[in-house]
Amino acid sequence: MTMALLWIGTSWKMNKTLGEGLAYAETLLRALPSVNHRLQPFIAPPFTLLREVKQALSGSAVKVGAQNMHWQDAGAWTGEISPLMLADCGADFVELGHYERRRYFGETNHTVSLKTAAAVRHGIRPLVCVGETLAEREAGRAEDVLREQVSTALRGVGSRAQAVGIMFAYEPIWAIGESGSPADPNYADRQHTLIKRISKEILSTEVSVLYGGSVNMDNSSELINMKNIDGLFIGRSAWDAGDYIDLMGKVSDSIR
Repeated sequence: MTMALLWIGTSWKMNKTLGEGLAYAETLLRALPSVNHRLQPFIAPPFTLLREVKQALSGSAVKVGAQNMHWQDAGAWTGEISPLMLADCGADFVELGHYERRRYFGETNHTVSLKTAAAVRHGIRPLVCVGETLAEREAGRAEDVLREQVSTALRGVGSRAQAVGIMFAYEPIWAIGESGSPADPNYADRQHTLIKRISKEILSTEVSVLYGGSVNMDNSSELINMKNIDGLFIGRSAWDAGDYIDLMGKVSDSIR
C-alpha cells in the first residue's frame, strides 16, 4: 500500500527580496536528495518572487504556491492577484483564509468560499486556513467555529474538488505568531478529525489537514506522528533555508 505524503512547508509571508528567495531555493535544491521521499516540501513566497522561485525549483519535488488571490479572473480590483495570474506563474497551490487576512484585511468565510471555488475552477490546489480564537475555545465553541469555516469554504467547489485535492491547515489563532503557544498534539489531532469529518460530509472524500501554529524543532516530531495530522505548515521556524531543512530532517527521523 502506498503511504500518503506528509506535507511539510512554510509561507514566507512579507519577507525576502528576489535574491534572498532564490538563495533559499538554491540551498533547498542542494538538500533535496537527502529529504525523505515520504515528505512533500512546499513553500509560499510573496507574489513578486513566485514565478522566479517556481522556475528555480522546476523539476524538483518542491511545490510552490501563493499566499492569497482574488476570486475573479480579471477586473477593476486594484492591487489584487487573480487565479489566472497565479496559473500563469505556475503556482501549484494557493493559501487562503489565513487569520492575518481575516483580521487585518476583512476576509470572511464567504470571501474564502469564493476564492476556494475559483482556485478549484482553475486547477490550483487550495490550502484553506481555519482555526478558533482563544475566547471561542474557552467558551466551548471551537467545534461550531470550525464547522462554519470548513462548510462555508467548501460550499461552491463543485465536482472538481477531489481532482484538485483541497487541503486545510488547522491553525488555532491562539497558537500562531510570535506570542503563540502551540496546541497540545492530542487537542490538534481531535480538531483535525473534526475537519476531516465535516469535509467528508460535503465532498464524500477525506481531505488532508496540516497543522500550523508555533511548529518548531521541539514539537514537530510529536505533531507529525498524530494519526490525523497529515503535515505541518510552519512559520518563522522555516524562514531560514537551513532551519527548514533541519526541521524536515527531524520529521523524517521521527515518522513511524
